[in-house]
Amino acid sequence: MATQEGTPIRAGAAAVPYGHVIGSEKWRGSVLAQLLQGKIQLMFEDGLGLVDFHLSNRVCILYISEADLVSGNAFKRRLVRFRKVSNLKGVVIVERTRISEQYFPPVQNFVVLELGMSLIPVSSQSEAAQLILCLVHEWSREGGSNPFTGKKHSSLLDGAVLQSVQRIPGVGRVKAQQLLQTFPSLQELSSASLTELEAVVGKGMAGNVHKFFTKTT
Repeated sequence: MATQEGTPIRAGAAAVPYGHVIGSEKWRGSVLAQLLQGKIQLMFEDGLGLVDFHLSNRVCILYISEADLVSGNAFKRRLVRFRKVSNLKGVVIVERTRISEQYFPPVQNFVVLELGMSLIPVSSQSEAAQLILCLVHEWSREGGSNPFTGKKHSSLLDGAVLQSVQRIPGVGRVKAQQLLQTFPSLQELSSASLTELEAVVGKGMAGNVHKFFTKTT
């Protein structure tokens, strides 16, 4: 789907009532939208800019389709622009299919490690709809607690984050777990000083991690 980027982020969409979702007009009639309608209050609006769906708790969804992954890097520019202009919590949903599988690992590294955003892979729009419904209903039951900050729901992203950290040269599963125990968010890990990293994984490994996050891209 083509992305309208005239207005980077529509500010008013930051305050969405619980149980509601504001979707970009471009999603009207899609499989995803059809599966959401009738189960939650879904409203469509023009001018959402970079965002595909606004949820409660200042969370928004940026959807990367199979076609987006295969066709090039335009989606990367969109995500970078979002990070620069928005203070909302962006969750990136990526279609990980048989066709797009080969493109997924570098995209995962880019989104999670370089941008510090949450990424959730799905196999289809149907699975994405189930995910969004789960998030919306969870917030409604728990009075607005955020599943991307609460420990109860962190397992949703743990596997993807751990796998991404292991892609840092020389970092295995054990070292990745140690790093994430000390620096619980990727933002904290990426901004950690060399001295702080050395205290966790030693001098040599700390150099690899620090270089990974500070290299010029």
